[in-house]
Amino acid sequence: MDLDELTQELREFASSRDWHQFHTPKNLVMALAGEAGELTALFQWLSPAESARIMDDPHAAEQVRHEIADVLAYLLRLADVLEIDVSAALSEKIAVNGAKYPVDLARGSAQKYDRLGSER
Repeated sequence: MDLDELTQELREFASSRDWHQFHTPKNLVMALAGEAGELTALFQWLSPAESARIMDDPHAAEQVRHEIADVLAYLLRLADVLEIDVSAALSEKIAVNGAKYPVDLARGSAQKYDRLGSER
């Protein structure tokens, strides 16, 4: 299923429950932040090594999948309500980031774009 099909499925899910009235941009952003927080909580006290292995635990893996799905669902609903083409927006942002983080300066660096090259 592609993003357009998922967006349509979510639109129909909300419509059949008469939830459009609640799916305002403000409410969707707040719900998205809440779900991102729930995903964050799954990783909060894990070491970097433990976080890399979280999917090895079937129960934790299910929780991660469900929270990621919730985040994506609210993000797609928000984009739908605001009439944003998510694929086009992401492609545009990748191009913007490509200009901010040129390969020759950014490779292997975690520096923000305005600090790139300053460590050399």
